[in-house]
Amino acid sequence: MPRSGRFGPLLLLVAGDPVPAVQARRGGFSTLIREAAGDLWPAAWSEVDLRTDAPLPDPADVSAVVVTGSASSVTERAPWILRGEEYLRSLVRAEVPTFGICFGHQMLGQALGGSVSRNPRGREIGTVPFEIVGDDPLLEGLPDPLRANATHVDTVSVLPEGARILARTALEPHAAVRFGRAAWGVQFHPEMDADVVRGYVEARRDVLSGEGLDVDALVASADDALAGQLTLRRFLSLIRSR
Repeated sequence: MPRSGRFGPLLLLVAGDPVPAVQARRGGFSTLIREAAGDLWPAAWSEVDLRTDAPLPDPADVSAVVVTGSASSVTERAPWILRGEEYLRSLVRAEVPTFGICFGHQMLGQALGGSVSRNPRGREIGTVPFEIVGDDPLLEGLPDPLRANATHVDTVSVLPEGARILARTALEPHAAVRFGRAAWGVQFHPEMDADVVRGYVEARRDVLSGEGLDVDALVASADDALAGQLTLRRFLSLIRSR
């Protein structure tokens, strides 16, 4: 892992909020991520909401970065999204270990020269099996198929140059990607357990039914998807072991 010898704050870049019912019951994405991380990051955490004008720290001042999910779309090209992409490019250039979750995964792909669009294969939501297709320390030793919790309609439709696919699903060909020496993205949500993903399904019940999805089956099949959670924990372990 690049940038050996440093152990300092881990920066959470917040790009959105969970659906209201989940946020009221369980807290925001930063809370869910810290809960999923457990004791694997004993040093300081810091947090910046990308949607605000809050200053972004110098890449040299953070040990690692996690970018959250969002109900927004990278395709909106809002000023805060463009600012976030510029910052992600600086992190990758500096080889700051970076982990993008769902929207964060898409933002990494777009920032580094790829393209994001609505997935022509349709919405992916619930607990989903992921096929591991590439060797990488992030997924080493995890079960295949890997089960993880997902909710998204966009996809990194064109990968940036040099990116390597690590996992895919029936609907998502770029479900986990290594974007650089120290940059990874996952299209799923390692911070979501069964309770959270069921909350998402219930919040979107009418939309999902209108798309022809079996909502009751999605609720019944949801689980904690601990293997998916392990990708976040593995990322943190890789940083600590460098």
